[in-house]
Amino acid sequence: MPEGHSVHRIARQFARHFVGEPVRVSSPQGRFADGAALIDGRTMTDSKAVGKQMFLEFDAALWLRVHLGIYGAWDFSGAVAQDATQRSARGRMGQTNMTGTDPDEAPDARTTVVGEHEASLSSIGAPRRTRLRMAEAEKESVIDDAALAGFPPEPVGQVRVRLLTERAVADLRGPTACEVLDAAGVQRVIDALGPDPLVDDADAGEERMLARIRGRRVPIGLLLMDQSVVSGIGNVYRAEILFRARLDPHVTGAALPDDVIRDLWRDWRYLLGVGVETGQMLTMDGLDEEGQRAALRNRADRHWVYKREGQPCRICRTPIALEIAAGRKLYWCPSCQAGV
Repeated sequence: MPEGHSVHRIARQFARHFVGEPVRVSSPQGRFADGAALIDGRTMTDSKAVGKQMFLEFDAALWLRVHLGIYGAWDFSGAVAQDATQRSARGRMGQTNMTGTDPDEAPDARTTVVGEHEASLSSIGAPRRTRLRMAEAEKESVIDDAALAGFPPEPVGQVRVRLLTERAVADLRGPTACEVLDAAGVQRVIDALGPDPLVDDADAGEERMLARIRGRRVPIGLLLMDQSVVSGIGNVYRAEILFRARLDPHVTGAALPDDVIRDLWRDWRYLLGVGVETGQMLTMDGLDEEGQRAALRNRADRHWVYKREGQPCRICRTPIALEIAAGRKLYWCPSCQAGV
């Protein structure tokens, strides 16, 4: 399932290529024909993400809400610009990117802050004709001019929604949610979500997360996955944040001191910024230059515990444990994460 950094990156892609443009909206699959008719031909005026939810605003104060769920994805075609991560990947990017990012092009995840690196999505170079899939992972393929001579390309597969401008097209497949809302409906969805570090004021978001965890007799490993507690954290970030904090995932929210909860928020804020900037879920700090390059290239060198069950902990050599918690895989180190 795409985590928060992926959805923010998708929203940025829409902001760059669709906002300010009149958009033809259709439903090649047919399942969204009525909703598409409501916004067809309208100008897109805004694009934003809150946690794993994305909202595209059109004139007349109508919004398209999309939740990709586990299998959803956006495919972009046409004159679509690329950032350094997308240019260098030559394949899958993001959470499941096994090819990785070329370290010579990528932002330095040890120091980067969203918006400050020249290769960020806000400073992409000239658009080129390409196809780009953005979901849990991002995958790019360059298309020659002959292949795009008949732009727009025909929809491929079960396309729920197609958004088309004169220069770019975005096809949505397999979302969990896809609906047209008015401003009040959007606000109701957002009000039900926990704070998002890239949307909420840092201090206010911290207080909201603290209030939603404090006193809860629910394991912190489950609370971090609850989108009404904090937005955007999925399985990878949950496992890595808890390891970085050396927290037992079974400890309840009620047992956690306030300063520990605040530290969880601050670490999520940091990691989310790195993820949006680099397109990678980089969760290991303090790497030397060789380790940094390896982490950018290969997921196996990128995480402390995620998908490392049975392998020795990078710190204490205890085998990483795997269990099922509320239907999702939970990775943790029984030794390093033995306490509050």
